[in-house]
Amino acid sequence: MNPALLAYGSLAIAIVAEVTGSAFLQKSAGFTRLAPMLAMGAFYLVSFFFLAQSLKVIPLGVAYAIWGGLGIVLTATVSALVFRQALDLPAILGMAMIVGGVVVMNGFSQAAGH
Repeated sequence: MNPALLAYGSLAIAIVAEVTGSAFLQKSAGFTRLAPMLAMGAFYLVSFFFLAQSLKVIPLGVAYAIWGGLGIVLTATVSALVFRQALDLPAILGMAMIVGGVVVMNGFSQAAGH
């Protein structure tokens, strides 16, 4: 299988696991609820494992920008949909700029290592 495809697949798993871990962080109520706290730790471990796997092909700066940027946007989306935490216009515009930056970096930068 194509190494780049595996790397980006690993990065996608890392992002989903990080967002899920962040949702459990919210549910842990400041580390006062054991089950959500343990789930959070497990998802963060999965996230870092798959992020590390993606680094075998994708440069660190690119992988971390994608992981962090899309993680922010997806976590904010989960926050709004699941936890009913409102996003105002500046937050939405800021997230759109993050997505735009990830698209520009991935689509046009030679650093992306395609």
